[in-house]
Amino acid sequence: MAGKFVVITAKNGEFTFNLKASNGEVILTASETYTTMSACENGIASVKKNSGVHIEDQTRGEEQKCPKYELYKDKGGEFRFRLKAANGEIIGKSEGYKAKASAKKGIASIAKNAPEAPTVVIEPEEK
Repeated sequence: MAGKFVVITAKNGEFTFNLKASNGEVILTASETYTTMSACENGIASVKKNSGVHIEDQTRGEEQKCPKYELYKDKGGEFRFRLKAANGEIIGKSEGYKAKASAKKGIASIAKNAPEAPTVVIEPEEK
């Protein structure tokens, strides 16, 4: 089973997405909510297009041009990354990882899963 993009439709009509690995774990979350499905699909297309870019390891003072993954340490001491498109916009972000190596594995998983990942839409639950 391959990874997949899961689009979540909120009750207010906005959209967001997660990229899930083949094991079902979320490896990337959209950096924003979108007001239209078309805009959300454009965000997913941007992740697919930019998923194989280089890593800027900010914990070592590296600087790279966009598109790129920015690998950094948050205020709580966990390693995180964000994926930036060529225009510098953040298009996805990670959860926190205890080890830098784990964050790098997350980036590798995105590069592997995103390009061919199908999109599944989840509708809001009815009450």
